[in-house]
Amino acid sequence: MEHKKVALAIIQALGEDNFVAIAHCATRLRLVLKDSSTIDQAALDSHDDIKGTFETNGQYQIIIGPGDVNKVCAEMVQLTGIEEATTEELKNVATKGKKQNPIMALAKVLSDIFVPLIPALVAGGLLMAINNVLTSPGLFGPLSVVQMFPAITDFASIINLLASAPFAFLPILVGFSATKRFGGNGYLGAAMAMTMVMPDLVNGYGVANAIAEGTMPYWNIFGLEVAQAGYQGSVLPVLAVSYILANLEQFFHRHIPKVLDFTFTPMLAIILTGFLTFTLVGPVMRTFSDGLTDSLVWLYQTTGAVGLGVFGTFYSTIVITGLHQSFPAIETTLLAEIAKTGGSFIFPVAAMANIAQGAATFAVLLITKDEKQKSLASSAGISAMLGITEPAIFGVNLKLKYPFIFGMVGAGISSIFIGLFHVLAVSMGPAGVIGFISISAVKVPSFLICAAISFAVAFGLTLVYGKKQMTLLSKPEVEQTVATTTEGAVEVGTEIVASPVSGQFVDLKTVNDPVFSSEMMGKGVAIIPESNEVYAPVDGTLSVVHETKHAYGIVTEQGAEILIHIGIDTVNLAGQHFTTDKQSGDVVKKGDLLGTFDVAAIKESGYDSTVMMIVTNTNQYSEVNPVTEGSLANGATVIKMKK
Repeated sequence: MEHKKVALAIIQALGEDNFVAIAHCATRLRLVLKDSSTIDQAALDSHDDIKGTFETNGQYQIIIGPGDVNKVCAEMVQLTGIEEATTEELKNVATKGKKQNPIMALAKVLSDIFVPLIPALVAGGLLMAINNVLTSPGLFGPLSVVQMFPAITDFASIINLLASAPFAFLPILVGFSATKRFGGNGYLGAAMAMTMVMPDLVNGYGVANAIAEGTMPYWNIFGLEVAQAGYQGSVLPVLAVSYILANLEQFFHRHIPKVLDFTFTPMLAIILTGFLTFTLVGPVMRTFSDGLTDSLVWLYQTTGAVGLGVFGTFYSTIVITGLHQSFPAIETTLLAEIAKTGGSFIFPVAAMANIAQGAATFAVLLITKDEKQKSLASSAGISAMLGITEPAIFGVNLKLKYPFIFGMVGAGISSIFIGLFHVLAVSMGPAGVIGFISISAVKVPSFLICAAISFAVAFGLTLVYGKKQMTLLSKPEVEQTVATTTEGAVEVGTEIVASPVSGQFVDLKTVNDPVFSSEMMGKGVAIIPESNEVYAPVDGTLSVVHETKHAYGIVTEQGAEILIHIGIDTVNLAGQHFTTDKQSGDVVKKGDLLGTFDVAAIKESGYDSTVMMIVTNTNQYSEVNPVTEGSLANGATVIKMKK
């Protein structure tokens, strides 16, 4: 790569006077721009040395690759005269002075609170779906599976127990996550939430009946009648309580002497929050929550198929803004009040939108002659069909525009049928083709019909229109280069790459970073680490040892370029929790210790610790295949490559 030429091309595409700040991590340039609407995106997309681009959180990011990104960044700094920033400084610049939209700010808060809870909610939701399959009559005949096979009754009972737990004790999960997000101690938040679901209280699901029947017990506190009402399945009351608790804790930390702080701050924060919870905040927020639920049910029942059609049409645009991250808060409310709501209308609509975007991406796969775009479209399409659409939307469909639009059309039409068939979700789950497991058993056929409509409309329209635009998609000069390279490839045998850490193998396409999951950087594997050491996976020379010690690049004697990236966005930790004695240029042998990282501390800091290992020059190989799954030790073979 000619780094100066790449830097010049990027500057020309972005605009010489358009830069506010420049930084880089192990794989990509991170830029803050004055105006991103003036970017010559086509020039960047067509550049052979640029693997992809995307914009997030005020940063425009350009994927270059390890060993090159730092040199391109240095050239850009020299050419623009702008001093290189750290990633943390860049993050601050990206948000400084920007008045955040209140709706976006709220969505960000809800996202920060609920996204960490999604694994627990999805696990409970999928188990609930299994329970529905076992206990719902009409799915396989007039009788349920349990009625047909009484021997599995207890098995179904255990499944129901496991499924119900995350939702019955949802306030504890929300209390921990929300209090931590608001700047308090998460464990205090969990303790406060536990008081809200104590068995001594009237169960939250029976509060309305207890009040109506006159059987609600009350505390008499200094002449004040306080209902002994629980908050099982509640969301909004716990959010409000967590906010109050976190702020009280911070207040006492500031005003209580250090010698007494540790002892008295937790007690005072809990007792004051507890009193406010049962006397004022809880009842008010329960009323507000009931009103919100009733409003959503009214909206669904009033607008029906038309309303869902509009919602489905614009769902993918909501994904672009990030507002969809706030939907779990609404869905958990709908599911917690399922007797009243019947279930969630958001989930099936989201599934239709995701399927439509995936279908449009698959159409691009068939249309395009660009090998780079084909590779991205195949992986991004599969990801979208399984419920993760960001790689498809940002990596393929938005860049071409018309696939995204036809995806919106497919989602809108299929969502109308979702409304006509009254398809509702009864549990959380993956919003994609396998989302039928979260749908009420009797509505599964209707869901699958709607999914087929979504796929057919989006795929068909994109394919028909796209074929007319093939000249805009094809790149003959790239095709010729690829063909020549392929014909000139020499069989040199298989190269083996070992695991750099011990842990659990996971599919790279499932990691929570579109740069890696879409395979823009190349093919590879991901591992959830179970130890704190990272070892050399091959013999070679270290081309990259990132200054924050979270990433290594190794070039083998055969020419393979291997990137080891520890965690997602861990560059923001600025080297904290990482150690290494290695430097760029060091020669290493397979199994040599490269460095250490504190898995627990990384998670505690709020970052995903998943280790990604990528073959960044994948296009120079005819095969790059993962060869393992499940639990593995460092040194175990995980990738086989053949030229």
